[in-house]
Amino acid sequence: MNYAVEAFLNEVWQEVTTIYAKESKRINELKNRSRLQAGIHDYLRVAWRKGKFTWANGRIHIDVHEPFSWSDSSYEVEAGSYILELTDELLTEEFFPALCERVDRLFRSEELGTSFFDYKFEVVFEFEWEQSKLSFNHQIINEPKLSQLKQTLDQFVHTKVLSDPPVLPGEKEFFFFANHLVNPDLMKQEVKEVEPLIQRLSDKLMTNQERKNAWISQYTSAFKHWAQDYFLPRHFNQTGFYGNEWVLKEDAIHSSVDAGEMDFFLYTAVQIGFTEPNTRLKYLELAVQLGSKRAADYLKIGSGKFANTYRGERVEARNNDVLQMIDIRILSEEEAAYGEAIDYIIDLLRQGFPKGYNLKLKSSQKHVLPFKMLAKSKLHQFFANALNYRALFPKIAEYADTAMEEFAWYSDVEPSEKSVMPGTYAVLGLGLYSEDYFPLVCRYMDLVDTEHQMVQDGYAQAFIEAHGVKAEHMPVIVSILLAGNDEGRQVKNLTIDRPELAEALIETLKGKEIHELEMVLCRVFGSVKKLEGAARKAESPLKEGLEQLLALNGG
Repeated sequence: MNYAVEAFLNEVWQEVTTIYAKESKRINELKNRSRLQAGIHDYLRVAWRKGKFTWANGRIHIDVHEPFSWSDSSYEVEAGSYILELTDELLTEEFFPALCERVDRLFRSEELGTSFFDYKFEVVFEFEWEQSKLSFNHQIINEPKLSQLKQTLDQFVHTKVLSDPPVLPGEKEFFFFANHLVNPDLMKQEVKEVEPLIQRLSDKLMTNQERKNAWISQYTSAFKHWAQDYFLPRHFNQTGFYGNEWVLKEDAIHSSVDAGEMDFFLYTAVQIGFTEPNTRLKYLELAVQLGSKRAADYLKIGSGKFANTYRGERVEARNNDVLQMIDIRILSEEEAAYGEAIDYIIDLLRQGFPKGYNLKLKSSQKHVLPFKMLAKSKLHQFFANALNYRALFPKIAEYADTAMEEFAWYSDVEPSEKSVMPGTYAVLGLGLYSEDYFPLVCRYMDLVDTEHQMVQDGYAQAFIEAHGVKAEHMPVIVSILLAGNDEGRQVKNLTIDRPELAEALIETLKGKEIHELEMVLCRVFGSVKKLEGAARKAESPLKEGLEQLLALNGG
């Protein structure tokens, strides 16, 4: 071996060995690792980065994890004068093969522990000259380790995913399982293989929304990585400051796109769209550039499961279930038009149209509900317009009963504190305008996800502005208060200043859990201490009522 090559290799390997020794100690101390993780390290890049003024005035850069394009966390090493003796021929024929040989030997041994290396490994070498750059890449696979991982994954699927409840995977396993679903070494990227597993695990997690959300987040992320790291780079070049734009390659040929891969890409686009509609739209548009007729149909008419257009006497409408969009055009601003539109939407929902749809609206009326916390979206505007017609209230309530779904949200706004459960605009509007729908408001408040939706926190104030504080309204008021978030604030216009109100509140709170009692008392009085103060200052018979409230809370 050439002396300069040997010196360069020894310099690099000494640094790699030092880094790996520290990493091995850290990895061996890890506890509760997932059985779906064959190992941790799967990448090594050695690079010579030229100097600012001359190529030889540079440094050796070593990465033991694949770096992000926008970051540089390399280990840096000074090089000796041997660097001046290196040539393309020496680097190609001697240095890179020798580096790969050392890596391969270490990779296949258990010198650093069985969990140190993954089943596959990538070696990258780059060398920058003054006007050119040398680049090499080498892949290594540990076949016995891969075979063992396949067996482990198969056992996991049968014992943790396909098995009957209550058996569930641990949350730490979601990441690895989701990424294994899009790993061609472990599973075919076919909808018929992946979709049943995604759906089965999602169904099993229905009773634990926190874990279901974690699972959705993990497989959505895995699908995006598959699209951006595997499928899209084969047909597009990345551009833009963060590499988030895709430009079709000049030599891309529509017929060269594998039909099975395109089918899976469209599936991932639709799945990603449930939480990232903008990404779904972008992916479908890219698929159209690759000649996908199905992607074009998705964008134009949806999946084809629903009649795409509707033309009535007073309303024209379109829908797209893939984009989760309903487009309503009111031809005549009258009660019958909004009744016709609501019937159309109810019919779609009963056929299985996504309840978390967004709505486009063409209408000359632009009403909003008297509740400032709601997003001023077209969906909100539509129901506010319809609520101007009292005769439509039963139909709007029918819509609400059809649309309400726990742990679901309309897509009329980007995910944020303005996001609301399907049926929200209809229910909250009916509750402000008519006492007849207080039971519907209570059902809504029992169903709403108080951990992830916020707008109902302010509804008590709007409700009281509309109806005042009456003894007969106390059950619905308490229902609204209990649907607030844990940090729900005191309702400013809710005052218990008459004996009959205190009595009604006492009756409503009987049988409630202690945390529910505390929640309501804090939202009514500000705190238990403030209730104590109010009780001391009050006169009979209000005083006795407030003292009974304290007694309910154990005071």
